[in-house]
Amino acid sequence: MAGKLSNSFALVKASANVLRLDKELIAFPILSGVAAIAVGATFAAPFLATGNWDIFANDEGVEYAGLVYAASFYVAMYCVMFFFNAALVGAALIRLDGGDPTVADGLRIAWRHIGAIVGYAVIAATVGLILRAISERGGVFARIAAGLVGLAWTLVTYLTVPVLVSKDIGPIDAVKESAAVFKRTWGEQVIGNFGLGLAIFVLVALWTLVSVAMIMAGLSFAPEAAFGALGIAVFGYLLVTVVGSALSGIYCAALYRYATAGDVENFDAAIMRNAFRPRQGR
Repeated sequence: MAGKLSNSFALVKASANVLRLDKELIAFPILSGVAAIAVGATFAAPFLATGNWDIFANDEGVEYAGLVYAASFYVAMYCVMFFFNAALVGAALIRLDGGDPTVADGLRIAWRHIGAIVGYAVIAATVGLILRAISERGGVFARIAAGLVGLAWTLVTYLTVPVLVSKDIGPIDAVKESAAVFKRTWGEQVIGNFGLGLAIFVLVALWTLVSVAMIMAGLSFAPEAAFGALGIAVFGYLLVTVVGSALSGIYCAALYRYATAGDVENFDAAIMRNAFRPRQGR
């Protein structure tokens, strides 16, 4: 376990090196965040305009309309998330294959597969709504079951986006292939993502300490200085989030490329072999 975790941190470092080579990959999480805010504002506009936040309450017919509205919101948000994640992964795959990607390259790849991305968004939104309904309307065991099913779904679909941008197949076939690759690399995938998550957690913790120190120092001078420190702290958290999202996309692309091709540009071959040893009895 310790060896695998050590390898996962080495892979995080390699992902960071790819991001250093292609800093423009940070643009995709930023664009995703901006687009998500725009979608959220669009769906909230009717409520903000009328001031009626209970429009979908009580009446049965209106409740069904509320379900349709919620489903549409889910699909729209998933479309935004998957589109820009596909652009990030597509650009990362170009780098991992020895190329020099641009933001336009990533967006072009995502747009070329927009039909499959929308289809996958519909599937993911449907699964999410079903699990949410089970969790909200069932008892404690239903919530536990929904949580476990949700975790399993997240794991087996982890590589769906790189599959979609690498092959001209539909969303259902992409989910099936992601599940098949997951069966070959499940331990490494889970531990590697744990390593990535732990690295981000450490960054957040360190920045929190710095932020608290800055705000306390600002308070000792003037309220305006404290507000300035707070603004810097918020910007730092946003930066960590953006970098973490970019590293996650690069890591996902590297995992898929090695699992399917056996060789990844900019990633040490020995580390990849150690990290992705074949499962016993496969």
